[in-house]
Amino acid sequence: MNFSYLNSTQIEFGQGQIQRISTLIPKDQKVLVIYGFGSIKKNGIYDQVAEALSEHQWLEFSGVEANPTLETMNKAVALAQEEKVDFILAVGGGSVIDGSKYAAAAVCYDGDGWDILEGKHTVTQALPLAAVLTIPATGSESNAYSVLTKAETQDKLAFFSDHVKPVFAVLDPDVMKTLPERQLANGIVDAWVHVCEQYLTSPTGALVQEGYAEALLKSLMRLGNNFDNQDDQWRANLMWSANQALNGLIGLGVAQDWATHMIGHELTALYGVDHARSLAIVQPWLLRNQLPAKKAKLEQMGRNIFMLPDSDDLAELTIQHIEDFYQKLNVSTQLTEHSEPKVEAIEKIIEQLNLHGMTQLGENGAITLETTREILESAIA
Repeated sequence: MNFSYLNSTQIEFGQGQIQRISTLIPKDQKVLVIYGFGSIKKNGIYDQVAEALSEHQWLEFSGVEANPTLETMNKAVALAQEEKVDFILAVGGGSVIDGSKYAAAAVCYDGDGWDILEGKHTVTQALPLAAVLTIPATGSESNAYSVLTKAETQDKLAFFSDHVKPVFAVLDPDVMKTLPERQLANGIVDAWVHVCEQYLTSPTGALVQEGYAEALLKSLMRLGNNFDNQDDQWRANLMWSANQALNGLIGLGVAQDWATHMIGHELTALYGVDHARSLAIVQPWLLRNQLPAKKAKLEQMGRNIFMLPDSDDLAELTIQHIEDFYQKLNVSTQLTEHSEPKVEAIEKIIEQLNLHGMTQLGENGAITLETTREILESAIA
C-alpha cells in the first residue's frame, strides 16, 4: 500500500535530558504543566521540570487519572483558556500525554470537546505541546493518537490528529527507577500488543516493517525475561522499544488489526482494568478465534520470535507462548479483573461496542459482536 509518513517529534533521549526543556520552549510562551497525582514531586522529576522552566512563565494542573477523563481534562482546558496559555507540557505516562493532547485541541474549539472524540469536529488547530515521559508504554509521546474516557457515560474513545503530535519529547530512562513493578510489566505488555496489532495480520512482503516489528518483539521478550535484572541499559531499552512500537513506522503500508484494543478499551472504561492488562485478557483468545486468518503470521512469529520448529500446530503453540510470556510477568490472560458476574460483564462490553459502532473489528472486519462475545466467553477464568 502507498503511504505518506512524517514524524515531526524531536526526541531528547538519555539521562539528564529534562534540562533541555529550557531551550526547547520559547521563553516568551506561557506554559501549562499537566501531570497526574503528584508522584513526580516525590521522585524529583517535578523539581527538574521547575528548574528547566525557571526563566519561563508557567502554571500547573494536576490530577489526571490513570485513564484520563473528559471531566478532568475539561478543567485543564478552562484553566488554559482563562490564563491564555501558549504551550502545554505533559509530564507523565500515556494517560497524561493523551489527556494533554485533548486539552491542546479543545482549547482551540468553541464547542463541546467530546465532539472531537465522537468525530463531530475535525481538529484543525491546537496549542503546541511537548512531553516528559515518565512511564514507557504507549508511545503517545511521539504519535498523533489520544484516548479519553467520558466518566459520566463510561465511554472510552480515541481521536487522531497531527495537530496534537508533540513538538518534542524528553525520554530520560532514569525516571523509571521509582516505578512500581506492575507499571513496568504493563509497559512491556502494552508495547508488545502495539507491535502485534500491526504485525499479526497476514504476510505482507514489507521486509522493513516486518523485520523491525520482529526486532522490537525480540527486544521486549528479552526485557521481560530479564525483568528481575533491571539496570540502566534495561530501562533505556524498554523506554526506546515502547516508543518505537507506536510511532507509526512499523504500521506503514501494511494491514493493521486493533480489535484487541477496541475490546480492551471497554474493559477499562467499564471496570477500570489497567489498559495493558485489558489487552492481555483479550489478545490470546482473539488470536485463537481468528486462527485461520492469522495462521501464517502466527507461524512466522513462532519461528522468528520464539524459535519454534515447524509443526502442524505451530500457530497454536505461538499463541500459548504469548500467553506464557504475559503470565511470567504476572499479567492475567483471563477475564478476572471486574466487579460483576462474568456473563453480565460480557453483555455490558458488547452493548458498549455496539453503541460505539465497533461491530466489524480486525483487519478484515470479521470480528462481529457475536464473535467478540465468543472471544470474551473463552477468556472466562
